[in-house]
Amino acid sequence: MKDENNVNLDYEHFHPPLILNVENALNKIRNLKYRYIVTQTLFPTEINMYEPWVIREALHNCIAHQDYELGGRIVITERPDELYFSNLGSFIPGSIENVIKQNYPIEKLRNPFLTAAMVNLNMIDTIGAGIVRMFTYQKNRYFPLPDYDLTKQDRVIVTIHGKIIDENYTRLLIENTDLDLQTVILLDKVQKRKKLNKDEFKYLKSRKLVEGRYPKIFVTADIATVTGQKAKYIKDRGFNNIYYQNLILAFIRKYGSANRKDIDELLLDKLPEILTDKQKKKKIMNLLNQLSKDKNLIRNIGSKKFPKWIATDR
Repeated sequence: MKDENNVNLDYEHFHPPLILNVENALNKIRNLKYRYIVTQTLFPTEINMYEPWVIREALHNCIAHQDYELGGRIVITERPDELYFSNLGSFIPGSIENVIKQNYPIEKLRNPFLTAAMVNLNMIDTIGAGIVRMFTYQKNRYFPLPDYDLTKQDRVIVTIHGKIIDENYTRLLIENTDLDLQTVILLDKVQKRKKLNKDEFKYLKSRKLVEGRYPKIFVTADIATVTGQKAKYIKDRGFNNIYYQNLILAFIRKYGSANRKDIDELLLDKLPEILTDKQKKKKIMNLLNQLSKDKNLIRNIGSKKFPKWIATDR
C-alpha cells in the first residue's frame, strides 16, 4: 500500500495455497465508496471504487499466466485511487487490441494444467474472455478502462482505476450507451491523453466524436454541449482569428504601440490550452503577419528582433 507520494504505508506477503490466500490478499484492499455527480441532479451516484469481479479476474490472471521459471512474485499495489497488478512473463496475445478484436480463447497457454484447474474452480473466466469482460464492466460503470503496460518484455502490469478521470467522457458514456467497446477504448485513450494512430483518429473524427489537429485532439462541440463541458471546449478549441486580431488592434490603438512582450501577455492565456507554448507563440506571429502584411492594419516601426507595432491609421 502506497500513498499519493509513493511512500509505503503497509505491506504483507502471501504464500500457497493460492486458492485460500487469494481471498486474504483481496480482503486487504480498501474498496471504499466513491461518489460523483455527472448528470443534472442534486443527488450523487454512489458506487464502490472497484468492481470485485474485476479485482479477482486481474489477480487470478496474474496467477494463471505468471512465468514461474523466472522465479519472481506477483505484486498488488494499492494507491489512493488505483490498483496495480504485476506478474512476470510476456503477454501471450501480443496486445490488448488483439484480445478485444478477436474475443476468442487464446491458442497457447503458458501453464495449461494450472489454467484448466482455475477455470474448473471458477477462479478465472472462460480462457481468453476475462479481459474483454473486465473492460466491459468498467465501461458499464462509466469508469476509465483498465490499462495494460506491456512495455517490459517479461512483465505485465495492469492498472485498475477507482475514480473518474474526466467527467466529460463519463457523461459521454452515459448519454451513448450503445457505443461499442472498441470505440470506447479509443475514447479512453483520448481521455488519458494517449496518442492515437491516424486511422484511429480518422475513425473517431468520422463519427464526430473528436475534434482538433492531430495528434492533439479533444471532445467535439456537440458532445461538449451534451456533457456540459462548453467552457472546456472553448479553452481547447479557442476563438477564431478575428477575435484575437481585434484584441491586438484594440490594445495598439489604446496604448499607441505594442511590443512582442505586450502582445504575448495579452494573448497567451487566451489561446487554446491544448497548444504548447511554442505553438502559441507561432500562432501569435501568424496573427501579426496577417494584420501587417495581409490586412495592412498595423506596421512595425522597430526592428525584426525588437518589433514595435503601431496602427497604420494612427
